[in-house]
Amino acid sequence: MTDDPRQEPAKVYFADLRARAANKNRTAKIKKLFEAAGFADTVAKGDLTAIKVHFGERGCDTHISPSHARTVVELVKARGGKPFVTDTNTLYSGSRHNAVDHLATAVEHGFDYAVLGAPVVIADGLDSSNVIEVEIAGKHFRKVKIAGDIVRADGLMVLSHFKGHELAGFGGAVKNLAMGCAPRAGKQDQHCVRFAVDLKKCIGCGECVAVCPVGAAALHGKKALIEKSLCIGCGECLTVCPKKAMRIDWHTEIVPFMERLVEYALGAVTGKAGKTAFLNFLTNVTPDCDCVPWSDAPIVPDIGFLASTDPVALDRACLDLVNEQAACPDCKLEHGLATGEDKFTALWKWTRGDVTFVHGQAVGLGRPRYELVRIE
Repeated sequence: MTDDPRQEPAKVYFADLRARAANKNRTAKIKKLFEAAGFADTVAKGDLTAIKVHFGERGCDTHISPSHARTVVELVKARGGKPFVTDTNTLYSGSRHNAVDHLATAVEHGFDYAVLGAPVVIADGLDSSNVIEVEIAGKHFRKVKIAGDIVRADGLMVLSHFKGHELAGFGGAVKNLAMGCAPRAGKQDQHCVRFAVDLKKCIGCGECVAVCPVGAAALHGKKALIEKSLCIGCGECLTVCPKKAMRIDWHTEIVPFMERLVEYALGAVTGKAGKTAFLNFLTNVTPDCDCVPWSDAPIVPDIGFLASTDPVALDRACLDLVNEQAACPDCKLEHGLATGEDKFTALWKWTRGDVTFVHGQAVGLGRPRYELVRIE
C-alpha cells in the first residue's frame, strides 16, 4: 500500500449481462453502476452536463442503444443537472461531416428528444468551427483544439462502445474523448499521417477516390495514387480499400499517433476535475469503429457494462475482459482465437493500443492499474 493515491489501482465497476428479473435488466445495471462508481457526485444542480456518445455512421447498427443513453440522461436530471447528448463532426466525408447531416443520422438511429429526453447538440457547430484551444502539458502538444460546447459544459459523461479500430487497435473511453471531442482541425492534428498506395495490391476500384474528403486520392490509369501534399491522414481510404493497398510507415507513425490521441483526450477533460465519468459498453464488440457504414459480426460474445472515473483504467479493464474470451465463430479473427490471446492485435497487427496506457499515465490522464469491482 502507498500513500500516493496516483499509485493506487483505480476502481472499475463491472456488471455482466445475466438477468432473470426486472431489477437485473440492463437499465437497472446502468443505474447500479452509476451509483457504485460515484457518478452522482460529478453532477451538481444546474450543471450543463455533456453526455458524449457516438451516433454511428449511417449503415452501422451496433452503436450504443439510445435507450441506454436515456437512462444516463434521467440519472443526471435526478441530480438537478441539465444534460445534452453530443458528438462532433467527422474529418472524413460521410453522413456526419456537418451538423445538418450529423443530426439527421442521429435521429435515424434513434437519438432524438422523444427518445433521449434531452436535446442533441453537435458540439463543434454547423461546420466544425466552434473550437476552443485548451492548454495541456504534453509531449506533442501544448495546446489542443476541443469542441467549444464540450469545453463550455460544466461536466462530461462519456458513453463508449468498446470495439476494434483499424488505427488505434481498439476504441473505448480514451478514443471517444480524443477524436470524439475534437473538431475536424483537432482530428487532423491527431492523425497527422500520410497514406500511400501499394501498386502491387491496388486493383483500381476507386473506393478510395469516392471517400477521400479532400480529393487527395485519384485514379491514374488503372491504379490509385495519393497526393501526399493534399492528404489529411483521415484513414478512410484504409478502411474502404478491399485489398488493403493503403500503407503508411507503421513502425515510425503509429506510436506518435497514439500519443497524440492520448494528449487530445487529456485536453477534453482539462478543467473538469471531479466532473467527468466514463461508462463503457462491452456489447457488439465489432472489429471496426462505429464510423464505418456497416457492422461486422462481433469478435467475442457480449460481456457487460463497465464504469469508472478513470478512462485509462476503464479501457485497460475492457481490453483484459475481451482478451479473456474465446472468439466467436465465423468472425473476422483468423488467429488469436483462444482465451487469453490479444484479439485486437490479431485483427490489426500494426496497432499499438498499449501506448494508450503508458502515455495515458505519463501525461496524467489516468492509470492502467485497476481493481475490478463486480456489481450484482
